[in-house]
Amino acid sequence: MAGTVLLEVADGVATLTLNRPDALNALSVEMMQDLAAAVRGLAARQDVAVVVVTGAGEHFMAGGDLKDFARNLHLSPEARQAAFRAMIVQYINPTVELLQNLQQPVIACVRGACAGFGLSLMAGCDLAVCADDARFTTAYAAIALSGDGGASYFLPRIVGRRKATELLLLADRFDAGEALRLGLVNRVAPAAALDAEVAKLVARLKAGPRQAYGEIKRLIAASHDNQLESQLQSEAEAFGRCSARADFAEGVTAFLEKRKPDFRGA
Repeated sequence: MAGTVLLEVADGVATLTLNRPDALNALSVEMMQDLAAAVRGLAARQDVAVVVVTGAGEHFMAGGDLKDFARNLHLSPEARQAAFRAMIVQYINPTVELLQNLQQPVIACVRGACAGFGLSLMAGCDLAVCADDARFTTAYAAIALSGDGGASYFLPRIVGRRKATELLLLADRFDAGEALRLGLVNRVAPAAALDAEVAKLVARLKAGPRQAYGEIKRLIAASHDNQLESQLQSEAEAFGRCSARADFAEGVTAFLEKRKPDFRGA
């Protein structure tokens, strides 16, 4: 029997598929556990150039599984608080941190519903491509929750503090065009062409300088907490490391020879 999260690696591309299509890929406790295990396994692999996160069927993820949530309603307030906090600390937080720390570019491929943790997960990816039928909402406040999966971290950095506050407080639904305008997604494609659009982006990144991508990701991640002087020094150190690698020599040589570079990630 297939798990709630599938990890497939083929030709340097890892695909993480949220696999509860009959439940709109809603996040159950089992899926939390499976996603954490899949990402841990992915972090240890050296044969991956690009990661794609997608949902099985017609949706990305419609937020948390409220049936799972309801199973805890009989608990006392103190026990319920401890149970939900433990789930997030044990499974959600490590998953988000591991995805953020991957050297490889991570692309969200989004169709249909993208809500709650699904929106947080998408926002935590490096790039996002969605179908024109995608629909989004933070969803948390609608059931009196505050958010998880980095929602309060990623959203202010992507859309700004004022808009992030609106998205979380009001939990309004918005469409693909608005997601593009806000910068939550990089590209919108017709639903029938979504996979092809993502495949083009994957091919481009797969052929790129893998180690330079890792340096870029680390610099961007650190920039919000650094003063300018520290960030400039970090850029100098990363630039120096890149210049010592074979991909840099290949990039310069290919430019001068007026050909496409053949990056090897060495």
